[in-house]
Amino acid sequence: MSEDIPHPLTPQDCLVAVMVAISASDENIRTAELVKIQSAVNNLPIFAEYDIDRLATVSQVVFDLFEQEDGLAALFGLVRENMPERLNETAYALACDVAAADGALAEPELRLLEEIRYELDIDRLHAAGIERGARARHMV
Repeated sequence: MSEDIPHPLTPQDCLVAVMVAISASDENIRTAELVKIQSAVNNLPIFAEYDIDRLATVSQVVFDLFEQEDGLAALFGLVRENMPERLNETAYALACDVAAADGALAEPELRLLEEIRYELDIDRLHAAGIERGARARHMV
């Protein structure tokens, strides 16, 4: 799988991969979710030097992984391998924002958020604060 990527995943690629994964988790990537991903990549300091052209490549890697039986485990392996632990909460916050972007959380999104919390070892109290912030930002 990593042979389709010109160079190894950057920490920013990992953040994008987590956002794409949560968007694709319910097999229905909504416009609001895509806009949220684009907005994060365009506006957050962590993405200041990010090559926007990698978005499509990283997205394709996620889609390819999701077609494999152990694709989710492979995705988390790549993320843990290529993203510093200090960005784990950032990844979770971005996932929560993308999941909340369309105003509704589907069961697959909730399950994947739980999996992300577990795989990235997000403290339950910290996760609750992150989730609360996402809910507050997306209130209508």
